[in-house]
Amino acid sequence: MSANSKIEWTDATWNPVRGCTKVSPGCMHCYAETFAERFRGVKGHPFEFGFDLRLVPEKLGDPIRWSSPRKIFVNSMSDLFHEQVADDYIEKICRVMLAANWHTYQVLTKRAGRMRDLLCGKLRAAAKAPHIWWGVSVENRQHGLPRIDHLRAARPQVAFLSIEPLLEDLGVFSLRGIHWVIVGGESGPGARPLDAAWVRSVRALCRGARVPFFFKQWGGVRKKKHGRTLDGRIYDEYPERTEVSVPPPSERIGLLEGLIV
Repeated sequence: MSANSKIEWTDATWNPVRGCTKVSPGCMHCYAETFAERFRGVKGHPFEFGFDLRLVPEKLGDPIRWSSPRKIFVNSMSDLFHEQVADDYIEKICRVMLAANWHTYQVLTKRAGRMRDLLCGKLRAAAKAPHIWWGVSVENRQHGLPRIDHLRAARPQVAFLSIEPLLEDLGVFSLRGIHWVIVGGESGPGARPLDAAWVRSVRALCRGARVPFFFKQWGGVRKKKHGRTLDGRIYDEYPERTEVSVPPPSERIGLLEGLIV
């Protein structure tokens, strides 16, 4: 969607799928839906059809066209594992990610069961790629914590948790097999409050397990006012990444021709 992103933990967003449907309490105040519905009916706009789910195959080649390495949030305006996205289309997206390996991809889902099944099967090669990070959303104990088990069962090379919006104390849970944790509060109209004790509890788990910890925001109706400082510091930790050289334009053109049909 954008070669540059204001999301704190990524550099760019890529949306070969647009639109989604709600599945759990974390979806209640979905920023993506709010944004998309503003443009429903605006002819020619990317979100002319609001937040209705749509495949956007013309966007498949974007990462190959981007010559400078980026951290790319995949489907920031959707969910790659939505039940209306066919397996073969997900496979096409993964083929692009595997080919354009000079980027780091961050794939986040609330549909962890389907992700587990595909990463253990058709997407096994993508699961083992160190430049593709696979994550699940964790907003509470009931809906979020079971997703961690699904993610762990898939055994990706890099697994991460997006604990945002954090809606309650998650208690003690295992970070075995997890390589990165993001925590943040909800933002925008109707934002539900974030208790600092909940954040510190997750941070303590990360410290104990030696897992990189990223604190995204306190959130609130005016999130910039509250910032993202936790106990006097900014937490911007990431998993280690390996730099990969970017192929020349002629090779990237060949990749586009070979993958985008």
